[in-house]
Amino acid sequence: MAYNVLILGASYGSLFGTKLLMAGHRVSMVCTRPTADLINREGTIVRFPIKGRPAPLDIASKKLPGVLSAATPDAVDPGTFDLIVLGMQEAQYGASGVRELMARVARSRKPCLAIMNMPPLPYLTRIPGLSTATLEVCYADPGVWKDFDPALVTLASPDPQAFRPPDQPKNVLHVGLPTNFKAARFEGSEATTLLRTLESDIEAARFDPGDGAIEVPVKLKVHDSVFVPLAKWPMLITGNYRCIRRDEMIPIRDAVHGNVDTSRGVYDWASKLCHSLGADDEDLVPFEKYAKAAEGLGKPSSAARALFGGAEHIERVDCLVRRIARQQGLQSDTLDEIVTLVDERLARNRSAQRVGS
Repeated sequence: MAYNVLILGASYGSLFGTKLLMAGHRVSMVCTRPTADLINREGTIVRFPIKGRPAPLDIASKKLPGVLSAATPDAVDPGTFDLIVLGMQEAQYGASGVRELMARVARSRKPCLAIMNMPPLPYLTRIPGLSTATLEVCYADPGVWKDFDPALVTLASPDPQAFRPPDQPKNVLHVGLPTNFKAARFEGSEATTLLRTLESDIEAARFDPGDGAIEVPVKLKVHDSVFVPLAKWPMLITGNYRCIRRDEMIPIRDAVHGNVDTSRGVYDWASKLCHSLGADDEDLVPFEKYAKAAEGLGKPSSAARALFGGAEHIERVDCLVRRIARQQGLQSDTLDEIVTLVDERLARNRSAQRVGS
């Protein structure tokens, strides 16, 4: 059975979309008008590193069995889809047009799978004992989430690393780290069954580049534990946000391996926080496995690149984790320093924007 899947965000979202298209499903991406026109005209290309092949493999959507389309936020009726994937940066959901679409998504009562670093507020309400009232300040526009039913919102840890090559059109995405999307089940069985069907379909899909059908990395893995997607928090705090220095940004690899003992301490602290919320060891990723993966991450994180590119908002997982830690009676000097650096850079960016306007 082919599902209709709506994906908000045509950059990172095109990675998940390509895996769905390989499995024969129908995908519609929400993006800006120029990007939508480009995708509708030429499709997408996602470059995957394939073990045993000397160069990345370009997988064009037009060569896949599924059907791809793209549209602007105002042209989308969420009620016509089986699943909605939230693949934008958190701050983008409050943008004009997208905010109104999100209201329609909430009213549609369709299951939503977030592939964001920043967990949607309704998802956090599924964590027993966690108060979300003090967490709203970490969101660019918390009102976006007020009408969503937590039972219909789940999260996949966005472990795969991908970026748009700066010298390529906006329909091209390069996968740097081809790991898996690890999703928590929905509260209800019907939406979870849909998710597990997609998991199975993606697992079975193959692609023939001309010399025989091959398996392409990046799968969807569905877990019963609500804590599995939180395994990304230690990674983000140890690597992604420690890319941010006062006057420069550094690659994730350097943030992690510049001082491995310090990185291990930060990682263990964030893992302790996840444990305090209820996570088990099997829900999380050992530091050694993450450190090994980080060896291949030779670029600064998307959060760092956005900050040093002048962004006035980024995903504030640093702020979120610190406030959750306070609820659990935990504190980290390293995380406090990160939050201060991000706050200062955002204030500088916003001040520059006001001066320039």
